[in-house]
Amino acid sequence: MDINRMLEELRAERAQVEEAIIVLERLAAGRGRRRGRPPAWMSQLKRRGRPPGTKNKRESESEG
Repeated sequence: MDINRMLEELRAERAQVEEAIIVLERLAAGRGRRRGRPPAWMSQLKRRGRPPGTKNKRESESEG
């Protein structure tokens, strides 16, 4: 087996695990009551507006 290849794979896996840990830490920190403005990373996740496909219909269309 190629040791250098194994090291590359392990480093890539370590990076993925570290990212997962960061996400879980952020979720854990978000629990409970907070005051004030949400952190920047949370506001980037939020979508504003209506969900797709939920437009207001005209009265003539809704009647029949």
